[in-house]
Amino acid sequence: MSKSKVVLITGATSGMGEITASYLAQNGYTVYAGTRNKNQAKSEIQNINYVYLDVTKTDSIKSAVNTVIQNEGKIDILVNNAGYGLLATVEEGTDEEIFNQFDVNVFGLIKTTREVLPYMRKAKEGIIINISSFLGKMGLPLLAHYNASKYAVEGIVDSLRFEVAPFNIRVHSIQSGLFGTNFVKNGLVANPQTTNENSPYKDLVAHFVPIVGKAINEGPRPQPIADAIKNIIEDEKSYISIPVGVEAETFVPLRKELSDKDFEQKIKDTFGI
Repeated sequence: MSKSKVVLITGATSGMGEITASYLAQNGYTVYAGTRNKNQAKSEIQNINYVYLDVTKTDSIKSAVNTVIQNEGKIDILVNNAGYGLLATVEEGTDEEIFNQFDVNVFGLIKTTREVLPYMRKAKEGIIINISSFLGKMGLPLLAHYNASKYAVEGIVDSLRFEVAPFNIRVHSIQSGLFGTNFVKNGLVANPQTTNENSPYKDLVAHFVPIVGKAINEGPRPQPIADAIKNIIEDEKSYISIPVGVEAETFVPLRKELSDKDFEQKIKDTFGI
């Protein structure tokens, strides 16, 4: 049985998940890094174990959790990191796109949490950290589906905390800003009609997409996300939700301070909408 804390991270082979897995492993945690690649090579970093985990496939979630339990006898921390963004207007988004966005960002998160909870509950301790977004607290054009999925994540955190508190299980969210990851290349799916020059929203797309793309492509490394996760794990009095990154640290507090009308105007002014 493992004496160090055991962490299961979904979507852990790129971006925020990858850097978090490495950072926690280097700090003595036993990390199980979820990957959709069944043939993932063994990690060169000690304490990192790759495990096949596709959050859209319930059987793979069950199998991954069973593997960790068989090997370690426990799961101390779950980091729900797997996710991607759909770029589409509400009018042009397809049924498949809508479902897929929620299947990964929301349903997969719920199913993975559901599978881990019995073990945490029996152990009478555990920590669940959901990687959310500052867009779980505010809206932006062309990202309504992604926004809605992150609003859902925030709602899950707020409700789940009540259910599992009696079992000494903590639930938190990290409201991430925009970081320099492969999100634009690998984590952003664009609706072909929205990005088509014949789209009625083409002017909005031409203005707004380069702003978001530039912010991500030129953004800082996501090390602050890994730092925040480690801090949540090690501080029992950690805040419920923690904004991390410039956009999150700017807009999340403003959302609380301003009226709905004033906040919307602030967004319009900031992004030139």
